[in-house]
Amino acid sequence: MDAHMRIRIREIRGVVPMSRNARGVALALIGGIGWGFSGACAQFLFSAYGLNAVWLTVVRMLCAGVLLLVVVLATKREQLVRMVKTPKAVGRLLVFAVFGLMLCQFTYLEAIQYSNAGTATVLEYIGPVLIVAATCLSCHRLPRAKEIAAMLCVVVGTFLLATHGNPGTLALSPQALFWGLAAAVTVAIYTIAPGSLMKTYGSLPVVACGMLIGGAVLGIATQAWAAAPTFGEGGLDTVGVAVLLAGLVLVGTAIGFSAYLQAVADIGAAKASLIASVETVSATAFAVLWLGTSFEPVDFVGFVFIMATVFLLANYKGEPVESE
Repeated sequence: MDAHMRIRIREIRGVVPMSRNARGVALALIGGIGWGFSGACAQFLFSAYGLNAVWLTVVRMLCAGVLLLVVVLATKREQLVRMVKTPKAVGRLLVFAVFGLMLCQFTYLEAIQYSNAGTATVLEYIGPVLIVAATCLSCHRLPRAKEIAAMLCVVVGTFLLATHGNPGTLALSPQALFWGLAAAVTVAIYTIAPGSLMKTYGSLPVVACGMLIGGAVLGIATQAWAAAPTFGEGGLDTVGVAVLLAGLVLVGTAIGFSAYLQAVADIGAAKASLIASVETVSATAFAVLWLGTSFEPVDFVGFVFIMATVFLLANYKGEPVESE
């Protein structure tokens, strides 16, 4: 091989990682912004059309599940078939779908319904700190310095959001605080529950099946069809609701998840999750600029404390909560 050829190979090797890194960063940003936009769409559907959170969760999960399943059948059919033929994998998938993904989607939408997209999204980001706490408990060890700092930030941030600094008042409604904290708990469950499923069978097959199973279980358990709104003459604006649902399902779920999962493959989970935390900024920006939601200055201080945990726990490599 001549010197010119060796130089060309070195140049190509130097360019490819850079382009892949740039793609990963861009896709992580798209995922986070898409999630924030979907939260704003949900807030609009609640405030302008009075939709039911259970019905909206079921529709969102089933529609997103179908869209993602189409992608899976076209690109990852082999992994999907192997997963559904493995009893242990199916059992773990059911737990993930119902107690992780479905509860995560439902509690998040309930939190938006009782507060707003920005506040609900920030409260949801308490979830990683709960994962750290669960890790410490499962490993029978005390938290480390960064973990303690993250937990303190969560406590201070939640206190400021809930009370605006006055212990004698409650700035958030009890329902908003309950569902926001519940969303954080379910984020932790959603992260832990699949175990090695995603590593073994790929993220898209697991999430697609989880969306379909979770939406079906919630719909049947709650008879969500009874809460379906009336459209057309004498009912809701069909076009308006359809456009917002498209934003919720397409932009926030199908595109958001797909972009984020590819970003994880390109730049790794730690960097992708850190960049995707732009979701909190986008959700708040959409809520303020599009929906006219107002925040107090102390709310943004609370946001900063909670979001500081994302940076404190970046590249977190705690021991696993469970082993297969």
